[in-house]
Amino acid sequence: MTASSALDLDRAAQLFHALSDATRLGILEMLRRGEQCVCDLQDELGAAQSRLSFHLRVLKEAGLVSDRKEGRWSYYSIEADALAEVHDLAVGMQPSKLRILNSKAGRCCG
Repeated sequence: MTASSALDLDRAAQLFHALSDATRLGILEMLRRGEQCVCDLQDELGAAQSRLSFHLRVLKEAGLVSDRKEGRWSYYSIEADALAEVHDLAVGMQPSKLRILNSKAGRCCG
């Protein structure tokens, strides 16, 4: 495994971890409608502030969302490039057609 592929695996793990929670997926679903104030996210999800902050931090550290401050409120939005990265990683994990054909031909280890 090369250093660059190890970095790609680390990045994939970070992204997929961020997407592996129903609350975080709910946040992303809400943000599909556009930028949302943290207070609106909290109200719609019925989540305690500390729990919501944790999930938003995971999404932000993965680069899936960004935030901006306006007065005492924080507003969150989806980072479309990061979702495209998730898409590309998932598509890249599909087995190649050649490998599928070889496995159907009964080839092993060679």
